[in-house]
Amino acid sequence: MGKGRFITLEGGEGAGKSTLARALAARLGEAGCPTRTTREPGGSPKAEAIREMILAGQAKDYGAFAEALMFSAARIDHIDSLIRPTLDGGEWVICDRFIDSTRVYQGVLGQIDRTLLAELEAVTIAGVMPDLTLILDLDPEIGLARAAKRRRPGEAVDRFEGETLAFHRKLRQAYLDIAAGEPGRCVVLDATLPPDELAEAAWKALGERLQIRPEA
Repeated sequence: MGKGRFITLEGGEGAGKSTLARALAARLGEAGCPTRTTREPGGSPKAEAIREMILAGQAKDYGAFAEALMFSAARIDHIDSLIRPTLDGGEWVICDRFIDSTRVYQGVLGQIDRTLLAELEAVTIAGVMPDLTLILDLDPEIGLARAAKRRRPGEAVDRFEGETLAFHRKLRQAYLDIAAGEPGRCVVLDATLPPDELAEAAWKALGERLQIRPEA
């Protein structure tokens, strides 16, 4: 089998990334492309443990660079234990968040020096770059309302959902800036679309960028 393809989904809170990941994986499977879905932070036992710490806010007081280091530690284990072996085995991988989330949350919003973050990223991913990144664009007020609706009774707001609306507006713009700077890798999708229509738009993007037949 040839090497698989790596797709990442990015965007703010409540944009529908996990729902879209499942829909695309199912359709890719029907098209003859076995696909695994995963997420960041997380995706492997060690990375999931780090995820719990980050989302509980245990690293927040240490600053954005400490958070970036924790994300990177989780990402290294995720790549080594799941992403790279899956791709090398010929399967596709769809990941809910990857490097662009670190670039946005810790880089732009955390104000980590761009060169320093790029050096950390290069060491962390060791050449494992997405073949395609779908950025789900959504008004943060809508996204946060969606996130609140899906939260279980008594469940605490996580580290990033609890940030201000101004924070989430900057986050949205930072993602759009990444897409504008890397048009060969990134496609922006309208996350206000109903799930079926969003999945159809994403499938069309796969067809155009990765030679997957939209009608498959």
